[in-house]
Amino acid sequence: MAKAADKIKNTTDAELSHQERDLADQLFRLKFQMSMGQTESLKKIRQLRKDIARVKTIKRERQLAGEKK
Repeated sequence: MAKAADKIKNTTDAELSHQERDLADQLFRLKFQMSMGQTESLKKIRQLRKDIARVKTIKRERQLAGEKK
């Protein structure tokens, strides 16, 4: 997990926003497929939710660091 967080930390703010939108879109599509009975990939849904949380955490850390300056 540390590798994923380090990878996210090395991205720009614009890339983080783009990545967050992409992950949210993937999550929406998977949830929709699941409601239609087309997929049962709970593991993938959980992983996407964790990835979104990581991105949001990094964005918030940067925001707080910017306010301290």
